[in-house]
Amino acid sequence: MSPKNVIFKKVCKDKSVGVYMGKRDFVDRVDSVEPLDGVILIDPEALQGRKVFVTLSCTFRYGRDDMDVMGIAFRRELYLATRQVYPPLQDREKGIHTRVQAKLLRKLGNNSYPFFFEFPDNLPCSVALQPAPSDVGKQCAVEFEIKAFSAESQDAKVRKRSTVKLMLRKVQYAPEGEGIAPSVETTRDFVMSDKPLHVKASLDKEVYYHGEPIKVHVSVTNNSSKNIKNIILSVDQIANVVLYSNDSYAKCVDIEDSGDSVSPGATLQKVYTMLPLLANNSERRGIALDGKLKHEDTNLASSSIVKDGVLKEVLGIMVSYRVMVKLIVGGMMGSSEVGLEVPFKLMHAKPDAVKESEQEEEIVFEEFKRSYLKGIIGDDDDEEGNVSGGDDMAPKEK
Repeated sequence: MSPKNVIFKKVCKDKSVGVYMGKRDFVDRVDSVEPLDGVILIDPEALQGRKVFVTLSCTFRYGRDDMDVMGIAFRRELYLATRQVYPPLQDREKGIHTRVQAKLLRKLGNNSYPFFFEFPDNLPCSVALQPAPSDVGKQCAVEFEIKAFSAESQDAKVRKRSTVKLMLRKVQYAPEGEGIAPSVETTRDFVMSDKPLHVKASLDKEVYYHGEPIKVHVSVTNNSSKNIKNIILSVDQIANVVLYSNDSYAKCVDIEDSGDSVSPGATLQKVYTMLPLLANNSERRGIALDGKLKHEDTNLASSSIVKDGVLKEVLGIMVSYRVMVKLIVGGMMGSSEVGLEVPFKLMHAKPDAVKESEQEEEIVFEEFKRSYLKGIIGDDDDEEGNVSGGDDMAPKEK
C-alpha cells in the first residue's frame, strides 16, 4: 500500500488562522537544507480586516524566559524570517512549490494561501540539554518554530488568541559512505621496567546508528613489569555550548567495568560491546538530546556535522562522541592509568525516500493538539491559545 499524505494542522484560538504542513522534520544535508513549505487557511470574517503573517525562527535558549540578569535575557534569536501571506503579495499559483501544497490548496479552497521558506545553511540542528527531574521551565536548547498570526501590521502587537505556533526539527542523517574505521594506539614506558606496555583500541566503522551496538576491539601487549589490574570502557558524549561561553560537558552515557587483568609479560585480545541509550540516562541532567516535538520520544543527540567555513560559534550546541578505554596499572606507590580516546559518530540512518508519485492521493489530517495524549501536561505558555484545527474550519467535502 502506498504511504498516505499525512498533514499536520493547528488553528489559533479565535480560528482566524490555521497552519497545514506536510512534515515537521527537515533534513540538513550539510551543503543544503530541505526547504519548508505549507499552507495557511484563513477565516475572512474572523480576521476583521487584519493581515496574516508567517515567521520561521531559530532560537538558542540557555535559561528560562522569565530569568533576566542585569538586563540580559537567556535566549538568543539566531534566525528570523517573516512572510506576509494574506493579503497575498504575489499570484497564488506562483507561491506553490510542492505537490503537497497544490493538493492542500485544492482541498482547502479559496481561503487558503501557500508559504515557503529556505533555511540558511549555517544554522545548527535541533538539540537540547536534558533537564533534571526537579528542574522547571524550558530547557537549554536550539529550537525551530513556525508562527502564524493575524495583526494590523507585522510590527503591531499580536494577540495570543490570533497566534498559532508549531515546533519543528532540523535533523541530520548519517552521511553516505563507510568512512575510515577509527583506531588509536599508545605505548607507555614505566620506571623500573625495561620494556613498555602497548595498547590498541579500534572500532569496526566510523558511523553508528542510534540503538546499534558498538564493538570495541582492544589489544594489550604487556611487556612491562607492571600488572594491569582492570580495564574500564566508557562511551562519552561531549556537548560544547559554543554560542555564549564555549562550555564543554563530557557525560558518560555507557560504561563497562570489565574486571579483566593482564599480568606482566602477558597479552589480551578482546572485543567489548557498548550500547549508549537514552533509556539508561533518562533522568541525568545535562545529557544532550536530539530536539523533540513535545509529545514524542527522542534519543541521545546525534553527532554534529558542520559545513566547511561555517563559524562554529553560531551553532549553539556541538555534539561529539568518543569511546574511552582506561587501563588501571598497579604499582608500589599506588595505581596509575593509561587511557585511549577513540572518536566516532552516532547518527540516524537515512530513511528510504518516498516519491511523491507513490503517495496516495488521499490526505490524512493529524492534529497538533497535545491534550489528546494521556499523561502529557502542558509546560509552557507558548501553547496557550492554540487549538488543533477542527473540521469546522476546513471546507466540507462535497
